[in-house]
Amino acid sequence: MKPDYWWTDEQGNRRPGHKKKGRAAAIAAVAVGAAVAGGAGLSSGGGTAIESAPSVEGKTASKDAARKGERGRAWSRLGLRQLRQVARAELTCTAHSYGQVREFFARHPCRRLDRLLLAIGDTRGNTVVVSIAWVHMPTARTAADLKDIADTDGTGNVEPLAATALDLTGVRFTGRYYGSRRSGSLVVIAEAAPGAGHPDPATMDDAAEVAAEFPPP
Repeated sequence: MKPDYWWTDEQGNRRPGHKKKGRAAAIAAVAVGAAVAGGAGLSSGGGTAIESAPSVEGKTASKDAARKGERGRAWSRLGLRQLRQVARAELTCTAHSYGQVREFFARHPCRRLDRLLLAIGDTRGNTVVVSIAWVHMPTARTAADLKDIADTDGTGNVEPLAATALDLTGVRFTGRYYGSRRSGSLVVIAEAAPGAGHPDPATMDDAAEVAAEFPPP
């Protein structure tokens, strides 16, 4: 897939980026894939069946648990469990962002940045990597402006922590599985990406949305 833009990570490597996609696009991609595979959510040629996404009730319960900071329960409602994580706190955001988001931070410095990278998995050996960034801005207005920019396609974002900290390689966050929210002067940005195996796109999309609900550490 041709990248929409390029960005440089904390190790100085240039990486491809893709425009953020909403849940509708992810569901459409799953639907098209299922149709091509022969319908009814089954793959052809002896491949693994595409499993359905968690129920609406399960996703709602997952978000409720996430808002309470109950990570284990939040993931279990999606049929997942947390495997490992790494966290880091920063007092500046400019050095840990890229694109227009980085330019915004240069004009409007954040007060604090907390980042978390975690791996979650299902019972079939599929792993999803989730990045969460809690950005503390000086005011609710600058937080709203930041969210508007970060949510816009092709504008860059806060850099996720390196997946090598979780002993994973080849993980790429493209913005396809994305979730965000704002609460006063706090902006939460979450992304999900495949880590190992073949995680379901709808599950990755749900994971990003649920992750955005977690309170800051």
